[in-house]
Amino acid sequence: MPTPLNQTVAASALLMKSLPLGLLRTFVQSNADQGITPELLAELRVLSRVPGLLVACNYGGTLCSAEGVSTETLPLDSAAVALRALAALPNTHTAVISGRSLRDLAAVSRLPAEVHLVGSHGVEFDMGYAYNQSLATDALLQEVVTALTEAVAFEKGIRIMRKPVGVGVHTRPATPEVRERVIYRAQQIAMEFGLFFIVDGTVLDLTVEEPAKGRALEQLRASLGVSAALYAGDAESDEKALATLRGPDLGLHVGPGNTTAAHTIPDPEAFARVLALLFEMRRAWLFGEDAVGLERHSMIGNGSSTALLTPDAKICWMSHPLPDSGSLFAHILGGDPAGHFSIEPVKTSPVLAQRYVDNTMIVETRWADVTVTDYLEPAPEGITSLVRVLSGTGTARVVFAPRPDYANAPFSMEIRDGEVHVVGTSDPIILSAPGVTFRVTSDGRHATAMADVPLYGGPVVLNLRCGDTEPPPADPYGEPHRRAAVGQVAREWVKTLQLPSMKPSLVRRSALVLKSLVHEPTGAVLAAPTTSLPEGIGGTRNWDYRYCWLRDGSMTVNALVSLGSTREADGFLSWLGRILENAPGPEWLHPLYSVTGAPLSTEAIVESLPGYAGSRPVRIGNAADHQVQLDVFGPIAELIHDLAERRGFMPDEHWFLMEQMAHAVIARWHEPDHGIWEARRAPRHHVYTKVMCWVTLDRAVRAAALHGREAHADWAPTAVTIREQVLHEGWDNSAASYTVAYDSPDLDAAVLHIGLSGLLDVQDQRFLDTVTAVERDLRVGPTVFRYRYDDGLPGLEGGFHICTTWLIEAYLAVGRLDDALELFNQLVALFGPTGLLPEEYDPSTETHLGNHPQAYSHLGFIRCAQLLDHYLARADVE
Repeated sequence: MPTPLNQTVAASALLMKSLPLGLLRTFVQSNADQGITPELLAELRVLSRVPGLLVACNYGGTLCSAEGVSTETLPLDSAAVALRALAALPNTHTAVISGRSLRDLAAVSRLPAEVHLVGSHGVEFDMGYAYNQSLATDALLQEVVTALTEAVAFEKGIRIMRKPVGVGVHTRPATPEVRERVIYRAQQIAMEFGLFFIVDGTVLDLTVEEPAKGRALEQLRASLGVSAALYAGDAESDEKALATLRGPDLGLHVGPGNTTAAHTIPDPEAFARVLALLFEMRRAWLFGEDAVGLERHSMIGNGSSTALLTPDAKICWMSHPLPDSGSLFAHILGGDPAGHFSIEPVKTSPVLAQRYVDNTMIVETRWADVTVTDYLEPAPEGITSLVRVLSGTGTARVVFAPRPDYANAPFSMEIRDGEVHVVGTSDPIILSAPGVTFRVTSDGRHATAMADVPLYGGPVVLNLRCGDTEPPPADPYGEPHRRAAVGQVAREWVKTLQLPSMKPSLVRRSALVLKSLVHEPTGAVLAAPTTSLPEGIGGTRNWDYRYCWLRDGSMTVNALVSLGSTREADGFLSWLGRILENAPGPEWLHPLYSVTGAPLSTEAIVESLPGYAGSRPVRIGNAADHQVQLDVFGPIAELIHDLAERRGFMPDEHWFLMEQMAHAVIARWHEPDHGIWEARRAPRHHVYTKVMCWVTLDRAVRAAALHGREAHADWAPTAVTIREQVLHEGWDNSAASYTVAYDSPDLDAAVLHIGLSGLLDVQDQRFLDTVTAVERDLRVGPTVFRYRYDDGLPGLEGGFHICTTWLIEAYLAVGRLDDALELFNQLVALFGPTGLLPEEYDPSTETHLGNHPQAYSHLGFIRCAQLLDHYLARADVE
């Protein structure tokens, strides 16, 4: 009868999605006596999350119970199905390395082509091997067959079989006495003919080639490019393969007998269960069933460093010392092997709540008997100070597993005077935890510190300091005083904000997020604190956003200016001024820079990380640095204009920057570029870019008039020229809309700025038609897509929250208040439980996508809340 596992998998056309997640619990509960121990489960979990995996095993005695050549030796149904299912997963390979000839192995096993087969103890990789033996080898083996036939063939239960590189003697039906005699005589014959002799279960092999299961496993690893392997076997020959395992590899011995494998399971049935467990774990990781929703992560920050927490208080992302430095914890991109700092109650219980404390970036996570309070405290430049306070009545389990430089840097740990010191890294990393006794374990490359911490005696403080060998100055009032000081700074800043009455708590949280993305030591602004969180699960649109785009940075600090906070804008414009001092001219500005003002290094891929929910590759750096994006001058000019308008004056250094932006537009506005969305294709005349070039000159002329400055003679005429060209060339009759680029019918949500910027009157029929076209073709439920055209990149993406906010703004501009309110409320419903938004949303799968939290998303939301406040107030008056 088919097993339940077999029935489940066979019922689905897609093997990789066919096993229910409940099987994991079922196997654990019902098969503890089958050798599937908690330790084995833990190692399987680690193995399931490696970037590339090879699952290899012996055949007889491992995949099936019997030896011989009959149909009894078919693999167990459940084992065959699980092997095939594993092979169907991305970056996952399976193989059988058997003592049988390759022809016999393929005929008897009936395993599909997805499973790599290697015969003759690891020697025979292809069918042609058997036909390439020399005549001398063939004659030698024929002599061996004759000798064996004369010596042992008369014994009951003995069968002799010729193989491509040897002769096999099958002894399974024979009695122990007969088998002992046959082994002795066969070994003598092997010595007489100079052959290798091996006992492989109930088969004796005399071969001209040395058994090479270890070399075969290594060859498979190299050719398939895997990063870890599982090998299972039951025979003496399998020990050679087991001996090659290292690092996260896992070895299993099936059945009785001595072995070097770390784990022993009783029989092939148990191995089939292991395969099913591994499949379920790996599929869950690769396809996101084990990945925490992006919107459910909370961010802490202190103006120079940021970190992300899962809903159960796991630090899953943090870099040091700069935002774009190598990660210390990258769990969000690679699970436990990529590094994490976890705290949970020893007594298992669900998380009751996670929240931000008042108007701060302090996060509190609460269980029934344990509470964790997390924050990053201010520290000198180059130092990261993470504080984790444990309180409650229970016992907390702490797991400190740093994995520097995207888990690529080896290190060790030492306990010194009660502190955990990470040794071997470029910067000192010290975890102090007075009263906590840690135990350190190591896998040979990476160390982990763990401790169970009883809390009934009062709160326990963990302080992780990176880049500092000296402890912070002692605070006579203790940690509560430090925490209060951190919270007070945030609350005092929030009091200065002019918040709209529309969703003020979410606007307040969005403002705090934007402020946390400002790198105070330099004034630069991050687009997001993360890298490679996918725009499509399983796709390749995974970008590094830990940099300062001139466009994004300008829009971020301008959103804060609109709320009444101008310090961030001053810092950003000073940062930009320093960049211009070293640039050949403003027209040659890069689209983005490191927070230090340095150009980016080459975009690279971290091969060792599997990515969020298996979305590869994980990228470091951003190739958009080398693109031409001529729209960036517009948001900068608008920021300078709006900042001066709020203050009522414009300092000389800001006017100089305005002149520089206008100069850049005069020099290059007529050129094609790569546009706001950084499509990796040839430059075009993008409508949004031309609109932003007009905005630059328009705001420069306005600012000159308002603040007694002299506008350059060519600014106004060039602005008129750009406007006339955009209005004529940007319109497409077939689309009945303004489109992405000249001579293109493709829609782009960014062209809404043709009206939102003031270039075209919002009541002009052409703008009304453009709003209708974007709504019709790009809006799907609560989200708006950037575009639908081919951008030169594979895969799909979600709708962009900032595009949604542009459509809300457009609805308001054309008088569609009810539509604006409806879409705004749908956007509000997409916020995460602690008030954060990533970059995108896929309405078809209801999945949040992209780097998190995203400045664009939060600044767009703030703008919409402010505008709705204005329009609703005006409607009440009317």
